[in-house]
Amino acid sequence: MILQMSPLISGPTLLSSYRLNPLLFSKRQRCMKLPHWNFNRTKQKFFAVAAAENNKDTLPKTFDFTSEERIYNWWESQGYFKPNFERGSDPFVISMPPPNVTGSLHMGHAMFVTLEDIMVRYHRMKGRPTLWLPGTDHAGIATQLVVEKMLAAEGIKRVELSRDEFTKRVWEWKEKYGGTITSQIKRLGASCDWTRERFTLDEQLSRAVVEAFIRLHEKGLIYQGSYMVNWSPNLQTAVSDLEVEYSEEPGTLYYIKYRVAGRSDFLTIATTRPETLFGDVALAVNPQDEHYSQFIGMMAIVPMTYGRHVPIISDKYVDKEFGTGVLKISPGHDHNDYLLARKLGLPILNVMNKDGTLNEVAGLFRGLDRFEARKKLWSDLEETGLAVKKEPHTLRVPRSQRGGEVIEPLVSKQWFVTMEPLAEKALHAVEKGELTIMPERFEKIYNHWLSNIKDWCISRQLWWGHRIPVWYIVGKEEEYIVARNADEALEKAHQKYGKNVEIYQDPDVLDTWFSSALWPFSTLGWPDVSADDFKKFYPTTMLETGHDILFFWVARMVMMGIEFTGSVPFSHVYLHGLIRDSQGRKMSKTLGNVIDPIDTIKEFGADALRFTISLGTAGQDLSLSIERLTANKAFTNKLWNAGKFILQNLPSQNDISRWEILLAYKFDEEECLCKAPLPECWVVSKLHMLIDTVTASYDKYFFGDVGRETYDFFWSDFADWYIEASKARLYRSEYDSDAIIAQAVLLYVFENILKLLHPFMPFVTEELWQQSLRKRKEALIVSPWPQTSLPRHMSAIKRFENLQSLTRAIRNARAEYSVEPAKRISASIVANEEVIQYISKEKEVLALLSRLDLLNVHFTESPPGDANQSVHLVASEGLEAYLPLADMVDISAEVQRLSKRLSKMQSEYDGLIARLSSSKFVEKAPEDVVRGVQEKAAEAEEKINLTKNRLAFLRSTVMVTK
Repeated sequence: MILQMSPLISGPTLLSSYRLNPLLFSKRQRCMKLPHWNFNRTKQKFFAVAAAENNKDTLPKTFDFTSEERIYNWWESQGYFKPNFERGSDPFVISMPPPNVTGSLHMGHAMFVTLEDIMVRYHRMKGRPTLWLPGTDHAGIATQLVVEKMLAAEGIKRVELSRDEFTKRVWEWKEKYGGTITSQIKRLGASCDWTRERFTLDEQLSRAVVEAFIRLHEKGLIYQGSYMVNWSPNLQTAVSDLEVEYSEEPGTLYYIKYRVAGRSDFLTIATTRPETLFGDVALAVNPQDEHYSQFIGMMAIVPMTYGRHVPIISDKYVDKEFGTGVLKISPGHDHNDYLLARKLGLPILNVMNKDGTLNEVAGLFRGLDRFEARKKLWSDLEETGLAVKKEPHTLRVPRSQRGGEVIEPLVSKQWFVTMEPLAEKALHAVEKGELTIMPERFEKIYNHWLSNIKDWCISRQLWWGHRIPVWYIVGKEEEYIVARNADEALEKAHQKYGKNVEIYQDPDVLDTWFSSALWPFSTLGWPDVSADDFKKFYPTTMLETGHDILFFWVARMVMMGIEFTGSVPFSHVYLHGLIRDSQGRKMSKTLGNVIDPIDTIKEFGADALRFTISLGTAGQDLSLSIERLTANKAFTNKLWNAGKFILQNLPSQNDISRWEILLAYKFDEEECLCKAPLPECWVVSKLHMLIDTVTASYDKYFFGDVGRETYDFFWSDFADWYIEASKARLYRSEYDSDAIIAQAVLLYVFENILKLLHPFMPFVTEELWQQSLRKRKEALIVSPWPQTSLPRHMSAIKRFENLQSLTRAIRNARAEYSVEPAKRISASIVANEEVIQYISKEKEVLALLSRLDLLNVHFTESPPGDANQSVHLVASEGLEAYLPLADMVDISAEVQRLSKRLSKMQSEYDGLIARLSSSKFVEKAPEDVVRGVQEKAAEAEEKINLTKNRLAFLRSTVMVTK
């Protein structure tokens, strides 16, 4: 009987009978439980430099997550997070996206912290001076809301305090609670230079903000005017277009009759916002609409306004297919109407107060909330016979990102930045290759937005933030002075208006994103271009952030960087996706699917969390589940257990001569590698190939590939195969040359694995590096990155793959015949002379991995005499094995067992066939049910045939034996 080698069985496990691969890294699975490692061969261990207090002879059973903070504090105390120019001169610089000072760590933060730390740790090990500059954002709206709620709990309203009193309370709150997010970021392992931490309201950064405003104003790029803005009635401030989110929501379309002045005709309009009719300044129809052409040039009477007349005009802007084809023009409360009114020179009428109530223009409806006014107005229209009908209609509702309230389009006096000339330079930066955006597809989105950019409303009606550096002249409010501070403003006012002039500062603050747009260079000392940090680290290297703020932040930084420094502020932009739950849904408190990073770290460890969320693809959303976290916690433990095993099999720390012999092996040299036995040559060659692949992926920012490739090599090649194979050497005398070389290879490969994994899993790798291997002159965090282009032997890889194929084939056969794991069986290996030569040298490895009886493993170039009583395995071309059946099973008992099994299967199969033979079943049963029965019958038939063949083989073996 021939059994082809199956890929189902791979190497034995480390400490468990199976592994759960969270991202289906490999198709290799386990089908049989193999014995655990023998950890009783205790050797001396070494304790960590980073944890001298943990002076124990053995490593703990598992990695203790509580040690992460100790390791982090040690790194920071040693100054490892600061840029070091001793090994290189080309710095790698990232400015951390400043989280809101009000914030607590969420998975979005965890994502950017992890990815940026991976970049920083990699380049630090590559020898580049690395600067990851951290900081927090003052978050104008969010922070003011938090403090207002705190005051409300004390029974105090903001307006009851002076501006200075309120901002003092905010600063007090910031000092007390503002460090929460920073301490949480540290828990993730962020290797930032905290000595350079910045806050957007720091004195130096505030100076930069004022300087930027003044320079833009001097160039005529900042202006003040009354224009349509997005108004937040609850927050009582304007918000930018980017801070408005639109959602599809059920609403109502109201049909209202407008009387044509001087005639008995009525024109019916359709609107979703009837309360804005008090601000109507015209009715518009499409000039191509024959239904209404006769009314163009006439006047219409606006309902409920005591006879106010508005013109009936024509414009191709009007959609004939929407509603009735007649459009009410309310330029004070609709963006499109506003643009049309400005084009046609129509007046702009505002009917709304800043708090969302109707003003005096609404007459009897004055003081009503906009939504209450809508209900009352419709009721009154019904009473007067001017209400035609209302019908359900899906609305695209603008809501504030901050408060979730419906935004009100409102004409308001604000400060704006003219964006077009700034955007043009930012577009050219990408065109000329000065800026690379990853993934590349976001370049189109970036270009589209900049090509269609609108002026930026930068003023906010808040008390917390950077006060607009503008002072007005009392009595001449239409005139103003732009200055760096109050003294300079007063001096300018005296020069222009005389000594008796009085001035006051604009009460508004700048949009938080204005200061954030300066972040890459203001944090390095700008506008002082002679500052050391500015000269050393600007322009920066990388900007990593979520793709959802490509416009909010990234594009604005590019524009401001070019404008104020003449350089693009960073050469690369890496955009990550959102983290979603296991069902692909956005995490929200409403859905109850939020996973808290700090809780996750406590349960699974920071390394498992980091590894899990770093395996995505740039720009793609990542689904996060407890199952994946659990699997990667197991990966952390697997790494720890590998370190324990290696430690227990290394020489004593005091055995200097043994260590000298062990460390004399230079596997990065061709001569040393070619002399190594097959398993050792194979695993080192595979490692050297991995280093090249992984380094290339790191350089391309393909972090998902790095994680998967390193995971696969460690778990499959190193832990499952080489560590298991090494036991054949380690079980010999500790002075055996093969045992020593195995120790050397274990140490060499594992140290390099720790280096490759360190950017992803810094804590467990550093702890293993320090505690379990040998005395260290340096920490892993600053150790050199492995060299690339090291020697590898492809012939050794091919030969060991043959050995693996043979092992898998034997394991599959053992599983197929349910051979007890502890039972050792005989085997005859058949191959040509060349294959036998290298396979036979690894007889002990083969016997150990396949559970063979070492004394009864034979190598031959032709089939053995009892071949017809053996299970014949074809492992690969030219490599076969014969396993005597009598060694594997009790043939008579197996025949009885299979006969009973065949009888049961035949009975089940007959039942399925009977159902399919019934025309009543086939005709009346649902199609999918019939198909399901057919599939079951086909599967049952295949199993019956396999069992029959097995029985025939067993019976023929019994006959031959007799």
